Amino acid sequence: MPAQQKKIIFCIAGVLSFACALGTAAAIGTQLWVKGTILCKTGALLVNATGQELEKFIGKIQYGLFYGERVRQCGLGGRPFQFSFFPDLLKIIPASIHVSVILFCTVLIVFALVGAGFFMFNAFGSPYETLHGPVGLYLWSFIACSCGCLIMILFSSEVKIHHLSEKIANFKEGSFTFKTHSEHFANSFWIILVCSLVHFLNTLLIRFAGFEFPFSKSKDSGPITGAADLMY
Repeated sequence: MPAQQKKIIFCIAGVLSFACALGTAAAIGTQLWVKGTILCKTGALLVNATGQELEKFIGKIQYGLFYGERVRQCGLGGRPFQFSFFPDLLKIIPASIHVSVILFCTVLIVFALVGAGFFMFNAFGSPYETLHGPVGLYLWSFIACSCGCLIMILFSSEVKIHHLSEKIANFKEGSFTFKTHSEHFANSFWIILVCSLVHFLNTLLIRFAGFEFPFSKSKDSGPITGAADLMY
């Protein structure tokens, strides 16, 4: 492939990596990871609410990695409550999983920036034959993509398996019991998915630019031996 086309491809990959780093950093600071509704089970059972009456006992909840907000509805109107994971909810959430999600988000940002820098270096500089060359580009993209996948797996398990929304909804609730009515992943979670796909796309762009996969060697035709060698 001509050098000019390689520069364009590496520039595109570098810009995508840098955009993913910014997107992940922005996603970490928001509370738009999970949105849902919570049902005041105790209040609904007290009045035997059904149909439209049940809507008076359905509140809202949304949260991210550091903070969030819930609106409890127990028949007397909505009452908002802001909370933070550190240190308020640290005792009721799976802290090891939650901290791991934040850690992998940080690693994703770092390696996305590193990958963007090396993409630009290979586009406008003279790439080295080691980690600055094709092997390094594959490595940074693979690590960033893997971190994005781990973030989604860990956070999904925290929300679905460990029932994170219910634990937050019942935080500091003595006489009332809340149950998750509905929940779905919001914009920030899907930004991580898009970033993972972008880093996977970058590996295809590297291959399209003409670089071979790491540790793959072209099959060189060895010395031709035949009947002539038998004469010596």
